[in-house]
Amino acid sequence: MQLVRGLYNLRPEHRGCVATIGNFDGVHRGHQAILARLRERGQAMGLPTCVVVFEPQPREYFAPDSAPPRLSRLRDKLALLTEAGIDRVLCLPFNRRLSQLDARQFVEAILVDGLGARHVEVGDDFRFGCDRAGDFDFLVEAGRRHGFSVEAAETIEQDGVRVSSTQVRKALAAGDFELAARMLGRPYQISGRVLHGQKLARQLGWPTANVQLKRRRVPLVGVYLTSAMIDGKAWPGVANIGVRPSVAGDGRPHLEIHLLDYAGDLYGRRLTVEFHHKLREEQRFASLEALKSAIDADVAAARAHWHAQPLTKSLK
Repeated sequence: MQLVRGLYNLRPEHRGCVATIGNFDGVHRGHQAILARLRERGQAMGLPTCVVVFEPQPREYFAPDSAPPRLSRLRDKLALLTEAGIDRVLCLPFNRRLSQLDARQFVEAILVDGLGARHVEVGDDFRFGCDRAGDFDFLVEAGRRHGFSVEAAETIEQDGVRVSSTQVRKALAAGDFELAARMLGRPYQISGRVLHGQKLARQLGWPTANVQLKRRRVPLVGVYLTSAMIDGKAWPGVANIGVRPSVAGDGRPHLEIHLLDYAGDLYGRRLTVEFHHKLREEQRFASLEALKSAIDADVAAARAHWHAQPLTKSLK
């Protein structure tokens, strides 16, 4: 898959495609339905597929402190779009200039002058342009003027609920990882590089891998039963994700995972952590002794769980 960053990097060979536009946060089953229809259209028309995404996502630009936590970072999103068989991603910097384009300017700058799109596939709730004034009907009319067709993907439901990034976040917040996995079409995972941390957990007897999050907010907070794939083997563990209220820090979320009986060096490696079950909320402890007792109990609970229900398959 080819990644193009910014309209200014589009070349004549990028013109002529079937396209879709959106955040595609999590690339859940609703997104997957849009991508499948896009691939079908591309094959029928003999054109490459292109997904247009924004970085940061629009709500992160307008309200960074209250924007919904991301399900997936850009790197993970690109990997999922590659798995979905997409030919090209156009990543647009969402900035003041882009935010001020009205619906007409948005269509002409991106779909017409930029991509030369011949077909556009969108979700049934798609809105675009300044003040989100553009909708599906506007896009259909613009397509008639500029020579591209427009189609809205059908709503995908799971357990009677419309699949959306918002509903996936709600399922994760409720600790319902089975529902989240059904909506995503895969277990929920967070990936990142293992960095050196304060090594406080090591001092308390339970060394952890400090997984870089690179995000302001996360959809999970607490202590969880987790697992991670290392060199083709799935290792069970227990993880804390949150701001670590018992430890003086930077106030940003951190992910620390203790892998049961693993003794290797993970520094600098990318680790994908899969979440299985919530053990408890993140807590502030009055002393390091109280924190150590809680971690001891968490590890004991994780060991008992994984002994009763061992991992039987490799993680994807």
